[in-house]
Amino acid sequence: MSINRTSRKSRRRNLPPGPMKLPIIGNLHQLGHLPHRSLHRLSATHGPLMHLQLGQIPTLIVSSPELASQILKTHDQVFCNRPSTPAFLKFTYGGLDIAGAKYGDHWRQMRKLCMVEIFSARRVHSFKRVREEEVHVLIQSIRRCCSRSEAVNLSEMLLCMSNNITGRQAFRKRFSNVGECNRSELHDLMRETIEVAGELSVGDFFPCLQYWVNVITGFQGKLERSFKRVDELWEREIGEHCLLSDLSDDPSHDQEEDFLDVLLKLSEDHANLGFSLTRDHIKAILADVFFAGTETTAATLEWALSELMRNPRVMKKAKDEVYRVVGEKKGKVVEESEIQQMHYLKCVINETLRLHPLGPLPIPRESMEECRIHIYDIPRKTRVFVNAWAIGRDPTSWENPEIFFPERFEGSVINYRGHHLQFIPFGAGRRMCPGMQLGIANIEIALANLLYHFNWELPNKTSKMDINMTESFGISVRKKLPLVLMATTT
Repeated sequence: MSINRTSRKSRRRNLPPGPMKLPIIGNLHQLGHLPHRSLHRLSATHGPLMHLQLGQIPTLIVSSPELASQILKTHDQVFCNRPSTPAFLKFTYGGLDIAGAKYGDHWRQMRKLCMVEIFSARRVHSFKRVREEEVHVLIQSIRRCCSRSEAVNLSEMLLCMSNNITGRQAFRKRFSNVGECNRSELHDLMRETIEVAGELSVGDFFPCLQYWVNVITGFQGKLERSFKRVDELWEREIGEHCLLSDLSDDPSHDQEEDFLDVLLKLSEDHANLGFSLTRDHIKAILADVFFAGTETTAATLEWALSELMRNPRVMKKAKDEVYRVVGEKKGKVVEESEIQQMHYLKCVINETLRLHPLGPLPIPRESMEECRIHIYDIPRKTRVFVNAWAIGRDPTSWENPEIFFPERFEGSVINYRGHHLQFIPFGAGRRMCPGMQLGIANIEIALANLLYHFNWELPNKTSKMDINMTESFGISVRKKLPLVLMATTT
């Protein structure tokens, strides 16, 4: 009855066009395993502003920069809410984080806290040594593979490096590692948790039956087990930090503080903070930092190297620039101060993010009131997906959009900061990713060093076009098959 009432109300409004809907499930069957691609194909038929009915959820799909500007800029205040899903609510302790929080005073307080204390330029710079040390560990691991003429599983190594960087930024410690890629307990736990958090659950689309659908499909049990493990990690680290703080008479200086130090200190300063920062708030922020900062960094590096291997001209040009800036520097890490002179490297990263955005379908928004977009009525509580993947390949914005061509960013004012709606790898508007500078810093230093220290080839002399570019969908979109290459030292 609830579904039928929704359908009758929809017929009285001038909704955007969309494909035919089936009873009960609506358009759920059309999402497929790679929703960003399926939705892009549907929008080619039904237009860049498309209405779907996903179970009980009225849904708007936006696939052009002009219409994205309407959602993310013109009507940003209408569309700045987040819908609730069981996984996000669970891992963020009822929406106490930033990324998935409902729009309102809580979100404003948390965003201000994170922009000033966690993701500020000063804080990002304070972790410079952490990034350089973990990249050095990565380089040494690859060198050991080189000495044994072994293939390098870059997908695994990059994810390990990303987890180690985030772990040290959050907790100021390295977790014990095993294996050639420096895998840790943290690595395996984050991989499992991110897979669960990024899973499209059928129950998400049927709120009135959500719990029972998730129980029947087994998703609820998987969610509870994963949450228990990650909550135990947060509790253990918070307990250790509190103990160290009690024992220490000399608090750490600013540049030595990790995220947890900062959050615990703020939680004791209610008067200046202006609101109560509880233990659950802290754990929710940690979840955001790890979910948004580990797999996305590794995936971007993985795609960048895959594209460079398929485009030898671009690879040579990028390597030549790195050599020219750094010079002869055997065995040392390329430093962040040197990367600021590597303009073509930055173009390579931008072009990678255009073709392979961090989240091809960023966290959805939800309309807080009825509004009008173009000539169409958008009801209250409509879920909105902006297809960043489709926008990055829009032929009206990009010449030859399917071709990897970093030169398109040379001399261009277009950047990833959300001002240009044809390129939104970190989103735009008030809900855009607050940690983008931290992510970019991790990506730049790793890619520069991988190009400087090694020459790369495909195993068994296979062709460059044999690199499998098939995607696997989740919180970020990664390569379905790992990137395995042969490295030789330069």
